[in-house]
Parts: sequence; structure tokens; C-alpha cells
Amino acid sequence: MKRIAFTMVVSAMALVGCKGPVDSNDQQTDGFEYSNERFADLQMLRYKVEGFENLTLKQKTFIYYLSEAALYGRDILYDQNGRYNLRIRYILESIYTNDAVDHESEDFKAMEIYLKRVWFSNGIHHHYGCEKFVPGFSEEWLRDAWAKVDAKEKVSIDIDEICPVIFNPDIMAKRVNLAEGEDLIATSACNYYQGVTQKEAEDFYLAEKAKGDPEHPVMFGMNSRLVKDSDGNIVEKRWVSDGLYGQAITKIVEYLLKARDYAEDELQKSVIDKLVEYYRTGNLHTFDEYSILWVENTKPLVDFTNGFIECYGDPLGLKCSWEAIVNFKDVEATKRTETLSKNAQWFEDNSPVDSRFKKENVKGISAKVINAAILGGDLFPSTAIGINLPNSDWVRKEHGSKSVTIGNLTDAYNKAAGSGMRNEFCYSQEDINMLNKYADITDDLHTDLHECLGHGSGKLLPGVDGDSLKAYGSTIEEARADLFGLYYVADPKLVELGLIPDADAYKAQYYSYMMNGLMTQLVRINLGNNIEEAHMRNRALIAHWCYEKGKADKVVELVKKDGKTFVKINDYEKLRQLFGKLLAEIQRVKSEGDFLGAQKLVETYGVKIDSALHKEVLERYNKLNLAPYKGFINPVYTPVFDKDGKITDVKIDYTETYADQMLRYSHAYRTLPLINE
Repeated sequence: MKRIAFTMVVSAMALVGCKGPVDSNDQQTDGFEYSNERFADLQMLRYKVEGFENLTLKQKTFIYYLSEAALYGRDILYDQNGRYNLRIRYILESIYTNDAVDHESEDFKAMEIYLKRVWFSNGIHHHYGCEKFVPGFSEEWLRDAWAKVDAKEKVSIDIDEICPVIFNPDIMAKRVNLAEGEDLIATSACNYYQGVTQKEAEDFYLAEKAKGDPEHPVMFGMNSRLVKDSDGNIVEKRWVSDGLYGQAITKIVEYLLKARDYAEDELQKSVIDKLVEYYRTGNLHTFDEYSILWVENTKPLVDFTNGFIECYGDPLGLKCSWEAIVNFKDVEATKRTETLSKNAQWFEDNSPVDSRFKKENVKGISAKVINAAILGGDLFPSTAIGINLPNSDWVRKEHGSKSVTIGNLTDAYNKAAGSGMRNEFCYSQEDINMLNKYADITDDLHTDLHECLGHGSGKLLPGVDGDSLKAYGSTIEEARADLFGLYYVADPKLVELGLIPDADAYKAQYYSYMMNGLMTQLVRINLGNNIEEAHMRNRALIAHWCYEKGKADKVVELVKKDGKTFVKINDYEKLRQLFGKLLAEIQRVKSEGDFLGAQKLVETYGVKIDSALHKEVLERYNKLNLAPYKGFINPVYTPVFDKDGKITDVKIDYTETYADQMLRYSHAYRTLPLINE
């Protein structure tokens, strides 16, 4: 079921002070303002596009046009996340900018926070936990404020239809529901299916796959909404330039074609041509052709992704949300990832998994460290720190993959990070010192291993469907890549390759990962809830499985000190062995398409939470006055034109506020009608 492998905004270190919660009294800065405003459970950051000024005019112009293409897809994600999101955003923004409404009232201030959360999550559900936001303002106030708005599209909005969506907690309660035993489509608010049940959707795509090429299967369903027509037949509404989301796709294509003139080589032009063809036709074979060209295009400094890529928003893991990133290579930092990719076959050959599941010939793994230039769609404002594409298993097997670590985003997290979490949750001063010394390098290296090699490792057995693990596929795939990184970050080979300073450095990654999986990631979950998000389930699965399997030898313990619970690792070598054993089992599950095995692992170790420990973690965390989630404000690119209309330079600016950026995006990049049926 893997579609894309992301190391989310919070990696293993994020909740212990490396790339996570900001302590405003303990920041490292270089004169650049990394930390910006904070609201609800969110901290806004800025990222510095280091080296942009040194690019050629052609490269700057290429980035500018690709950035425009990245921003024009914004409305697509809002609508994918929920059928009412565009209307709700329009209502809230109209009230927010209306002087006839009292901006000093408590209801208005609560609405402002709610709106900023909607902007952050591209909809009314939490970007990570998927639960619906609880408004701090009253329905009566909203109706009164809306009545004062003279909005030109007011006639298309039925406030009586919208209010229950906002205020009734039982309506569209979760954007993505993964609870075992429930109809995951009927109980999810995402807008990928209308009028169909989970069984009907699964049966539909099983029938579609039966018609396809089993050796080179396309990713059925990735670019469409599944609905019933007026006769009750199940059909797909494709996301193409002359179909659903066509207005947005037309603008994306327009700017991709403008960017094409500034591509760095002919192959990159072919990549854009094939992507445009796919956007116009929706043909999934064309998408595979585009993916192959994109994988092979490794020479240019500037690169991008743009399209329907991310699958975590669909409970069945089939439909792909729209996202984009424009970037350029950090040449010096890329030497690290290139070293890994050059040794990919060694890592595959020495993996602890069964030889039946290993690739005999690892192909085409390219890896680099990049500087993000712009973030869009499902990569904005909350984003990844590492990306591995393409999603297709057969394309990866036969043509390879591209992996990136987004260096300037991890740098922004580092510069804004404080020591509050580390001091509160580390067991000993020795552990704190170890993290202070090694956390940054081992966290970056784990991300590199996860993205560059982990997702590219292993193979499916002949005849195994890549989607056979269904709702558990994303969690299993992320666990597989994480375990690959955890197993190898402790390998002497990394010292030999000069990627890690000494043989003890890996312990920082092991400690932070176990502490996060067992405890600190719980700060992201409301008391009483289970774990839903795939990456969090992955980390919990790994940590709890190793904790339970190592109990007899006391490999990892949860111990009490001064009335508080801490993670204590007693045997790092045995912990590595446990990571290796679990990696072997996870790879077996994936390679064999063992749905029941995946279900047992995830439901046993990755979902349930000890309520007493959860309560304690939340109480300790709340005293730190930190924000558990981070997101970014994009820089602004402004082209400079001469009298003949030619671009002579592209300026970059970092001063736009979060609210101003969101309002500008809603005005300048609005492409879709408020209702998209």
C-alpha cells in the first residue's frame, strides 16, 4: 500500500529538542528569525534558502515559475481534505477581513485562532491527529458575523449547511479514520469517495487490478474521486485539466510550461512534458513514464515534485493528495548521501532480513541533500524533512528511486530548538550530554538511511500486490524504513565510511527514538484517544515491540525517578539485535503481503496507549509551555522585469507574516469554485 515514504515534520529526535518544540529562551540563531508566531499547538518557523542569491538568473527564473506552479494547486488539497473546506475558509476569511465585525471581541479572537489552524491543516481537521477542530466561538456569533459580510459569493453558501459541519462534533469527526472493524470510508471526512462503502471501493479496485499488467501495475485510483453516478454505477472522476480540479490543474500546467524554457537540460524538459501530458490525460501509464524520466534526471541542480503523491489522507491508501516542492542541491552536504547510495548494495546484502526478500541488484538509488525553495499543497505549512520517490514498487525495482534530505528545513528546526524537552524527559545527565553531542548528526544520518536506502531496500515476492496490506501498509512501510535506519546507524561500516564520528554515537539515536516511541510522541494525542497517524503508529510499534521482547533481559526499562517515568536503556547492543529481528519480520510481512501479520503487529503494538503514562506525559509537557507541532512560512519570490518584459532578477524576501501570506494565497492562487461536485 506504500505510496510515498516520508519522515514527517517530527522525526525521532523532534520531541527531545533537536527538531521539535521551541523553547523561546534557548534558541540558536545566526541573525535570521527562524521562530515566528505561535498559536494553539502550533509554532510557525521560517526557513532560509541558503545559496539562492548565488544561483544563475536561469536557475532563479526556473525556481520562480516552478514555485508558481507549486502554489496554484493549493485549493485542490483543501477540497481533498473535506468537501466543505473551501466554503469554510471563504466564510472565515471574509469575516476576518471585514471591518464591520468587532475584531476585539473574544469570539473574533477565538475565530482568528481557528482560522489559522484551518490554514495550517488545509481544512477543519488536525493535520496530524485528523480530529476535527473544536471552535472557541459560538454558532450564534458566526451567523451574526457572516450576516455582516458583503461577500460576492455569499449566494453559493448555505450557512445552515455549514454550521453543523463546524459545530456538531459528531459530523465529519475525523478526516481519516483507521479504527479496526469500522467502515473506514464512511467514518472518514476526506473527500476521496462519495456514496460508496469501503467494501465497494475495495471490490472496485480489485476488479481494476485484475485487468492490468501484474508485472507493471499502475497505481489504480491515485488521481480520482470514486463516486456513484445517477444510475448507481461506481465510477471515477479523474483529476485532470478538463475534469475535476481542472481549473487548478490548468494553471499548474501553464506555469510548468513557462518553467520548461529554463530547464537545465533536455531530459528535464522531457520530465515536464510528460508531467503535463499526464495532467491533461490522467493516464496512469503516462504517470509511470513520467516517474521513470524523473528518476533518471539526476544531473540538474534544481529539481521539483508536483502532483498527486501523498497517500496518507486516504484511509485505504489509494488516493493521493496534491503536493509540491521546489528545491536545489546542497552540493557539499550531498556528499554524505552520495556515500550511502554508492554503498547501497553492501547495505542490502548485509541486511538481517531473509535472503528471499533482498534485491540481488539494487538499481538507480540516487540521494542528495537539498534546500527547499518553496513548499506547496500537502507539504505546506507542515512538511517533511525527507522524501523518497517514486511510489510504484515496480518502477523502484527496475529503474531506482530518488531520495532527498531537506537540509535547510532540518537546519531551521535545529536553530529554533530548545532544551526543554530534553531536560525534562531524559533519564540522566549522561543521556542529555550524549544527545547534546551526537543528536544532530545521528538524526540526520537516520533520516538519510530511512529515505535513501530503507525505502529502496527489499522486494515483494512474485505475485504480491503492493496494496495487499491495505490500511496497515503505510505504517508497515514507515516502520520498515525506520528499522533499516536504526539497524545500520549502529553499524561499524558508517564509521569506516566517515559518516559517523565514533562507535558510540548511534546510542543518541537509539535513546531518542525509544523515548519518543514509548513516551514523548504522546504529547501530540488527546487524552483518551488511540494512535491514528501512520508515522506515530510506526514509532510506537517499533518501540513497544522492542520493549516487550527485551523485557526478560531488561534491554529497555520504564523506570521511576522522583515520581516521574523515564526510559532507561541498559543494553544498546541487544537493542540493535531487536531492531534487526523486527526489521526481518516487517520485511517478511511486506514481501509476502501478509495482511493478518501486519494487522497483528500494528494493532498489538502501535495503536493503544497506557492512559496513566499518557496523563503523566501530558502534565509534564504542559508545564514546559511548548508547541508540539511546527510549520513554515514560505519566502516570497518577486521577479524583476526590464522594459521588454524579460526577467532580469528574482528577489527573495522573508518578512511576510503568516496571516498575510495565507490571505494572499487565498486571493492570488484561488483556482477552484467553492463547491466541487
